[in-house]
Amino acid sequence: MKNRTAEFVLLTLLWTVLSTAQTSTAQTSTAETPSAHTSTPADAIALEQQGKLPEAAQAWQAVTAHNPSDAAAFASLGVVLSRQQKYPEAASAYRKALALNPKLPGVQLNLGLAEFKEGHFEAAAAALQVALAADPSNSQASILLGLSYYGWQHFADAVKYLEPAAKSDPGNMELHRMLAQSCLSAKNYPCALEEFRQIQEQNPDSAQAHVLTGEALDGLGKTSEAIAEFEAAVKIAPNQPNLHFGLGYLYWKSQQYDAARQEFERELALDPNHAQAMAYIGDIEWKSNHAEAALLWLKRADGVEKDLRIVYLDLAAIYMQQKDYKNAQTALLQAVAVDPALPDAHYQLGRLYFTLGKTADAEKEFRKVRELHDQADESVAGKISAAPPALNP
Repeated sequence: MKNRTAEFVLLTLLWTVLSTAQTSTAQTSTAETPSAHTSTPADAIALEQQGKLPEAAQAWQAVTAHNPSDAAAFASLGVVLSRQQKYPEAASAYRKALALNPKLPGVQLNLGLAEFKEGHFEAAAAALQVALAADPSNSQASILLGLSYYGWQHFADAVKYLEPAAKSDPGNMELHRMLAQSCLSAKNYPCALEEFRQIQEQNPDSAQAHVLTGEALDGLGKTSEAIAEFEAAVKIAPNQPNLHFGLGYLYWKSQQYDAARQEFERELALDPNHAQAMAYIGDIEWKSNHAEAALLWLKRADGVEKDLRIVYLDLAAIYMQQKDYKNAQTALLQAVAVDPALPDAHYQLGRLYFTLGKTADAEKEFRKVRELHDQADESVAGKISAAPPALNP
């Protein structure tokens, strides 16, 4: 569900805005003087200064071929390749430089940036950790490490590095949004709420700021206040995708089923294939004792998008009521497969096995329920964050 390409572009754009220094070139003189027919470091540097990057890369490649133990030449080759946006080749050159001289200044940072530009966030973070350990005051490495953790979806780690950067740059709303979304994804709701409130002060007409503030409030258990934020967002941008679903979900969570259904239907008017809206309408029909209508909505939702737990749980309940135990078991096993760490499906499956006289299987499921401590994520953020967090109001 995640649009990783769009997220990577946003991260790269943000890094471009934050970056204040160009990739550094390690231009250490080689110990050996090449022959007259071989390019020298001076030749390569001159070509680079003239903006002749392909020729400069060829010159550095000639230097490394002549002296394959010249770490600085490999590092310089990486810089030229990076300037041509040939990041995989640049990363390879940087790694060769580090294999020859692990302490060559600036190369770990350059390697991290090249990997980041390729969207290889885990590899970028590994290099940047080393760069930051060597120079803890390097703000470039620190911010880029935070962005890499964000791209890698290690949000708690992202907060650690993005928070001081955001505090030192209060006017950078993109950085504050990134921090706020990291806090929210890490379920650090007080942090997220504080950041979103600051963003909202800067732009009170931002529907996205209201939505994200609402998500943080809901995470703190302040669902009625979250509803007010989503209502404000809907007024600002009534046609924005997922807003009506998010508001409907909060109404549903508050057992305001009529209001919830209206919002789900509004979402479907904007997006007729919104599977979650269909699923929750089906759940409302089931809660209203309209089993046949519920089945229609739930099956329709399942036909559009698989792996919606609420669909399988409700289908299982309906089939159990109809004593269609075979289909009930299938639905519950599907719910368990979606997230085996949540206890509710295991409990219902245990009840079904007990009804069927499968005592050993039932006890196994009940033991599983006792072992599980994780609870379902019932926050609105957990329901509408299938897409990457938007950075723009």
